[in-house]
Amino acid sequence: MESSGRVQESQGGATEVLPGVDIQLEGPWAVWFEGLQGWALANPGWATGLALLGVALVGVVFHNVIQRYILRFVEYAARQTPQEWDQALFEARFPQRLAWGFPLLVWYFGLLLVPFLPEEPLAIARRVLLACMVLVLVRAFDAFLDGVNRIYVQNPRARERPIKGFLQVANVLAHIAGFILILAALMDRNPVIFLSGLGAMTAVLLLVFRDTLLSLVAGVQITTNDLIRTGDWIEMPQFQADGDVIDIALNTITVQNWDRTLTSIPTHKFLEHSFRNWRGMAQSGGRRIKRAIHLDQNTVRFLDEDEIERFGRWELLRDYMREKREQVEAYNRERAARGDVVPEQRRMTNVGTLRAYLIAYIRAHPGIHQEMITMVRQLEPGPQGLPMEIYGFANDTSWPVYEGIQGDIMDHVLATVPEFGLRIFQTPSGTDVSEGMRELRVAWASAEG
Repeated sequence: MESSGRVQESQGGATEVLPGVDIQLEGPWAVWFEGLQGWALANPGWATGLALLGVALVGVVFHNVIQRYILRFVEYAARQTPQEWDQALFEARFPQRLAWGFPLLVWYFGLLLVPFLPEEPLAIARRVLLACMVLVLVRAFDAFLDGVNRIYVQNPRARERPIKGFLQVANVLAHIAGFILILAALMDRNPVIFLSGLGAMTAVLLLVFRDTLLSLVAGVQITTNDLIRTGDWIEMPQFQADGDVIDIALNTITVQNWDRTLTSIPTHKFLEHSFRNWRGMAQSGGRRIKRAIHLDQNTVRFLDEDEIERFGRWELLRDYMREKREQVEAYNRERAARGDVVPEQRRMTNVGTLRAYLIAYIRAHPGIHQEMITMVRQLEPGPQGLPMEIYGFANDTSWPVYEGIQGDIMDHVLATVPEFGLRIFQTPSGTDVSEGMRELRVAWASAEG
């Protein structure tokens, strides 16, 4: 008895279902199978339909068992272990995607057991299933790379040496290989044929993946030279970027600006344009304070004896006033003995004393980094008055703390300037003009009266 080459009866009581595979049945089972085979030969349509339905149901049941029981058990076991790599793979959905391959295997080989199925539809269905299995493997590999990145970012070196860009390159290559294998499976051709034609498409690929290739080279240089890490504060005015780097990918580097907006910059642009990385400031432990006040030059004068005595009692100026007074007196005695004129005598000024006070103040301030340079210097006088710049480094690089230290220092400086008989210079405002006009009218009225 013969049936389309896939269900055959061999000699000696053996029933051949697949070519080269003999099923030896004896006793009641042989009688039952012969009856089933006879019914199938008498009803080929029903036999094919029921067999297809059975194969489909077996695949679905197999998939549900894996998803509902096996995967849940494996995930539960993974969560009980101290290792984090197995949990990371589950979070990346690697086992979940890989599980789709098992029902495809059941259907791929189960179709060979379906009787009376024509060869051409069978070959087409198996090619489609094979292509689906390749797609499942590609997607599972994508999830596996995501899991590897999740595991790696937990390493302290991940900020210095991110590998996300390299993993994305591997993902792109895997998708290209998967696309070629899927085409080869659907068209029933050798994949080598498609690979041999890939050389002719090199120019097209270079145009299509130009930015990707440039970003790949840039990513290698950025990682090798340690130019950017995740968490670095960078400034790149060309792209309106000023904030923290939150992601370094193959094609783009994402910056979260201080206004909470996101800026995505092509990776290769970091080699074409200049940018500022504030990592050195954060690692040094000091953040620069560089602020200047403008003094009214009309208020600069010599100190009188009462002021010298008063400043000599200030704790921050006590040593300075004593040493300076001794130096001035010694200098003047030497000049007086030579008979020099009075204008050559040295005298202490209010602006010099203010500078000495500010130097002592910032060096004694608890928020100033004492191991870094601190100074108070005078800049070139101009139409805006005499600039006096405070230069130092806060010992906390956190933005709010740094601004608080800087603000406290400037508050104290502005409030202390009048103690030295000096006045802060600022451009006259409308209120200043109104006050001046009112005083002028009062003076005129008094003169007329």
